[in-house]
Amino acid sequence: MPALSGPRLAPRSGIAKQLVVFLHGYGSNGSDLIEIGKQWQRLLPDAAFVSPHALEAMPMAPGGRQWFPLTSREPEERWRGVTKAAPMLDEFLDEELAAAGLDDRHLAVVGFSQGAMMALHIGLRRAVAPGGIVAISGLLVGPEHLGEAKARSRTGERPPILLIHGDSDETIPVDAMFQTAEDLAEAEIPCQWHMSPGLGHGIDAMGLLHGGLFLGHCFGLPAPQR
Repeated sequence: MPALSGPRLAPRSGIAKQLVVFLHGYGSNGSDLIEIGKQWQRLLPDAAFVSPHALEAMPMAPGGRQWFPLTSREPEERWRGVTKAAPMLDEFLDEELAAAGLDDRHLAVVGFSQGAMMALHIGLRRAVAPGGIVAISGLLVGPEHLGEAKARSRTGERPPILLIHGDSDETIPVDAMFQTAEDLAEAEIPCQWHMSPGLGHGIDAMGLLHGGLFLGHCFGLPAPQR
């Protein structure tokens, strides 16, 4: 199977101490989310950013990619999709960490929409929990399967999770964020959430700020000075 690839940003400091991996949404590609890395470099100066393109091309959408097809809104289709795409992404994360000389506690997985589904699925099932998961405008696929989500840090903790969503999202309504938080809570997996008033299916400046500050905290960085 071909290896994943996509745009990258070197750490602003010149030495990678953390790795942030972006997973784009349905019909987009890695060039979209790498722009977030440019805005987070001030908050995460030692982070390397990579935003791989999903392998599957989008029918009738030149340049668009998908982690898995979406022909319906049936939960079973999404579950088949995330489970099929997961091994490839797991391998990519392992390779990226090895190349950077880092371990999972220095890894963050950030996904938007379909990429958020993948970020939650992968991050909760890694052999060792990542340092942080940010899921933007997405949802948890297969909550009935959370019993297999056993990712823990080397000290036995669940991965920190931040959910971000616009309250005017018509593609994936904000109710999905609250349902995801409830499903995680039932599985004794804590999470934080941020809701952006008036925002549709996207991410705004306040959501970006919350995401960057959250990852800085996950990585044990000092709060930025005003």
